[in-house]
Amino acid sequence: MQIGTAIYKACEELKKNNIQTAFLDSELLLSQVLKKSKEFIILNPKNHINEKDYCNFKKLICERSKGKPIAYLTGKKFFWKFEFELNDKVLIPRPDTEIIVEQVLKTFKERNKLSFLDIGIGSGCISLTILKEKKNFRAVGVDISKHALKITNINANKLGLKNRIKLFKSDIDKFSKGKYDLIISNPPYIKKLELKYLEKDVVNFEPIIALDGGLDGISEIRKVVKKSSELIKNGGKFFLEIAFNQKNEVKQLLKKNGFYINSIIKDFAKNDRCIISTKK
Repeated sequence: MQIGTAIYKACEELKKNNIQTAFLDSELLLSQVLKKSKEFIILNPKNHINEKDYCNFKKLICERSKGKPIAYLTGKKFFWKFEFELNDKVLIPRPDTEIIVEQVLKTFKERNKLSFLDIGIGSGCISLTILKEKKNFRAVGVDISKHALKITNINANKLGLKNRIKLFKSDIDKFSKGKYDLIISNPPYIKKLELKYLEKDVVNFEPIIALDGGLDGISEIRKVVKKSSELIKNGGKFFLEIAFNQKNEVKQLLKKNGFYINSIIKDFAKNDRCIISTKK
């Protein structure tokens, strides 16, 4: 079968299942199977695909039809300007989370050396991106999930950062190593009862442990803020990702734990997304 025909058939199948990005997804998945660039797929519609590759392609299209995210089917996702490995045991990096990286780099542009902590490191996308951009920074990552730490380790190796990051499997409640100039965290912040209203490709496939913020949506944030107030140096900065409707509650929580609020950063949709604060 020709590449063009395979893409057309896959596209029709995905559209039937209400996949909005049917054409792009078909190109990306065929690119994955053939181990060729997306540009190759676009420029060579008359090239033939062998039966084995076509069979593998159809399997991926079937999975995508059920809503499984492209990032889990390809095992990779771009974040900032780097490609990260991932699997369905870790949250898929979101473009909105790049705001944390952007703000950290802006805040510490004059700083040469710095030691920071990432609470709930996931795929490692935030910390490893910062380390790539700041050559003398060092990081410590904590996560309760051994799967997340394994993926972060793979990504650290891939990006040549193995020697500048230390990883610990621990609930943040039980972690007590070091004092930091900077703490960052993108904790679970969805209310438990609202999980079922998330898009099917999120709720059916992404790890609930990385989404569930408890009944009020801030039970994990509460833990992170409390522990950060103990682990951060006086004058240290704390960057925390939040849900669009949590600003006021989280600000009060930060103030109670000895933080001064510097600014609230909005995401691309103009929703409140990140609170920057300083330990008094």
